Amino acid sequence: MHTDILIVDDEKSFVRSLTFALEEAGFTTRSAHSGEAALTALADAQPGLMLLDLRLPKMSGMEVLDSAARLYPALPVVMVSAHGDTRAAVQAVKAGATDYLTKPFALDELLHLVGAITERTQLRDELAYHRSRGASSSGLVGSSDTMEQLWQTIQRIAGSSAGRILLLGESGTGKAVVARAIHDQSPRSDNAFVEINCAALPEQLIEAELFGAEKGAYTGAHQKRSGLVALAHGGTLFLDEIGELPLPLQAKFLHFLENGDYRPVGGSASHTADARVIAATNRSLEAEVRNGHFREDLFFRLNVIELSIPPLRERGADIEELLHVFIDAQAREEGCRPITVPRETLALLIAYSWPGNVRELRNLVERLTILYPGQRIRPGQLPTEFHQGPAASDQVQAPSLGERLQSTERQLVLDALDKTGGHKGQAAQQLGLSRHAFKRRLQRLGLA
Repeated sequence: MHTDILIVDDEKSFVRSLTFALEEAGFTTRSAHSGEAALTALADAQPGLMLLDLRLPKMSGMEVLDSAARLYPALPVVMVSAHGDTRAAVQAVKAGATDYLTKPFALDELLHLVGAITERTQLRDELAYHRSRGASSSGLVGSSDTMEQLWQTIQRIAGSSAGRILLLGESGTGKAVVARAIHDQSPRSDNAFVEINCAALPEQLIEAELFGAEKGAYTGAHQKRSGLVALAHGGTLFLDEIGELPLPLQAKFLHFLENGDYRPVGGSASHTADARVIAATNRSLEAEVRNGHFREDLFFRLNVIELSIPPLRERGADIEELLHVFIDAQAREEGCRPITVPRETLALLIAYSWPGNVRELRNLVERLTILYPGQRIRPGQLPTEFHQGPAASDQVQAPSLGERLQSTERQLVLDALDKTGGHKGQAAQQLGLSRHAFKRRLQRLGLA
C-alpha cells in the first residue's frame, strides 16, 4: 500500500502509536497537532485519508471537517472521538465524515477500517480513470459510404439490449475505437468502459486481472484487489484479442457470460456483475475452434452480434479526412507547425494498400511530423513502399487475406527466433509479446 494518511491529534504519544502501527502495515503517514496545522498540511499535499480527532485546541475537529469537506470533498475522513463523544462522532458522519472510531480502540479495528476505506477509494479512482477513457469522443473519422453504414450500425447496436458483441477486422482498423463508440452511444455511457488486451498479460495474471484476487491467492498478491469485471459493472467490458484468452480461463469466462457471476482468484464467495461484453479479434475464431484453440460454446456465446470493421483500403475517400485529424493532433503533441500534404503526395497515399490500416497511417503522420516539422511533404519524402506499384497479377489464384496474414505472422516469428538464436523468451520480448502469448502463437503456427 502507498496510501498517505494524515493523523490529526494533539496527543503526541497517541500520534506516535498510530504512526508506528500504520507504517508497519505499509501506509505512509504525516501528522498535525492542531486544526490549523491540519489545514496547512492538506493544502501542501492532499492525503489519501485523514484521521481527525474531535477534540482539538482552538479549532475543533468539526470545524476542520467542515473546511475539509468544502475544500476537498473527495477526501475520506475518519473521526476519532473519546468515549463520551460518540453522539458528536455520529453527527460528524452526517456532516460528511466517512466513519468514526471511539477511543480506546484496538489496532486491528483501525487497520481493518483504514484498509476497507483505502480499497473503496482505489476502486473509485480506477472507475473514474476508466470513465475518463470512455468519455472521449467516438474517434470515428470519415464520411465515406462505408463509414456512414458502420456508424449507423454502431448506433443501432448501442441502443439495443445486445449484451454480447464480437468485432472482427484486421489489425489496426480501429476495433477499440468502435467498441468505445458503442459504449458512448449506449445507455451505459455514464458508467465505466473497461478495456483489457488478452495478449498483453501473462497467462497466470489474466484471471486475476479480470475477476480480482484475494490477498495471498498467488505470489505477489499482497492485498485483496478488485478485477476489471467489477469495475465494468453497469458499463462495458472490452476484451481485445479475445483469441489469446487461455483455454482454462475460457470456461470460467463462459460461466460469467451465461450467469453474470464470477469468483475472484483464491476466493470462496461468488460475486455478480452486469456488463455489456464486447470482444474483438483479427483472426478467424471459427478456425481457432476447428484447431482446438478456442471453445465452440464460448464463440457462439460471444457472437450474438457480429460487426466487421472495414480495412482502410476500402475507405479511400476517408484518407484525406483522417490525415487532417492526425496531422493536427501530432503537431500539438510535438509543439510544432503541422505538416501539409499536397495533391501529388495525397495521390500516392490514396493508392497505397495500407496493410497496417488506420494505425499505419497514424504512425506515418507521426514519423513525417518528427522528421519534417511544418514542411510541405513531397512524394520523395514518403517511405519506399509508397512508390511501389501493385504487383502484376498471377495466373494462380491469390492467397486469401487470412492466409497472407498467417504467412506474414509465421515469418515474423521465425525471424525473431533466428535473431535470438532460438531463445523463445528473447524472441517474445522482441515481438512485444508475453511468453505465454508467444507460446500460444508457436502452437497455432505449428512451430512449437
